[in-house]
Amino acid sequence: MRRRILISAAIGLASGFYCWFLMAHFHQGAADFNWAIWAAQDLLAHRNPYQRPMQLYPIPSAIFGLPFVWMRPEAAGGAFYGISSALMAFGLSRYGYHRLLVFLAYPYWAGLLTVQWTPLILAGAFLPPLLPAALAKPQLGLPVLLTRATRRGLLACALVLALSFLILPRWPWLWAGNFHFYARFIPLLIWPGPLLALALLRYRERDARLLLLMAIAPQRWFYDMLILWLIPKSRRELCATVFISWAAGIWRWYYFPHSFTQVGRCAVIVFYLPMLVIVLLRKKTNDDPSTVQD
Repeated sequence: MRRRILISAAIGLASGFYCWFLMAHFHQGAADFNWAIWAAQDLLAHRNPYQRPMQLYPIPSAIFGLPFVWMRPEAAGGAFYGISSALMAFGLSRYGYHRLLVFLAYPYWAGLLTVQWTPLILAGAFLPPLLPAALAKPQLGLPVLLTRATRRGLLACALVLALSFLILPRWPWLWAGNFHFYARFIPLLIWPGPLLALALLRYRERDARLLLLMAIAPQRWFYDMLILWLIPKSRRELCATVFISWAAGIWRWYYFPHSFTQVGRCAVIVFYLPMLVIVLLRKKTNDDPSTVQD
């Protein structure tokens, strides 16, 4: 336990410092996490957060943003991503330090550049008190919630939801009013995305269900696919998917996509289809993540 804590803290400090440096260097404030901070500030000032154009996050995200409202935006972004990374490392390392290879996947670094929620949502898959992070970005959180929920995790989600309705009872309707601003793609609907329906052949397995739920979830950019790294368990699976994932980074570097359809097609080929291969070829397990090591 002590070693896991030390390693997780080291990962969190390193990623948080690097994130802070990037935010300060490029003058991005807290990047995507700005929206949670702004929503929290609006609530503290008794303003409607959804009067801000492009506010696309539900009120639970503002609850997570409350501890950071007093910090400089760059420091808040670095602290949030660093804490999220430390918690993600702690959760992953429970099933072997080889699971930390996830940190080498391209979606993790794409998320670091924009201070995304995916590390915290992924951490919630292993640490039930963190499962309410799924409510902050529900299009990505629901696949985790529906496949990894525990009694304690669901109780924590219920408490956060109850608090959000106490803060702003009408928030679901106000939030839905901004949905039209959300540019996205759905992997299953972009060729060769329909091939992902083959995961139904293993529908009894949790990883197959997670893959299918992610395939129908609206997504925006490569950082959203970090959730898929709940699927690979062995060193071989992790090394293969991590290596292939950088094809998206190379493609992004040399050819900037001009539409979300192009982003989605690249994501399906580079992230989703390799995960489908793993799901279909893996021997049947009891769905315990610790059972597959090599």
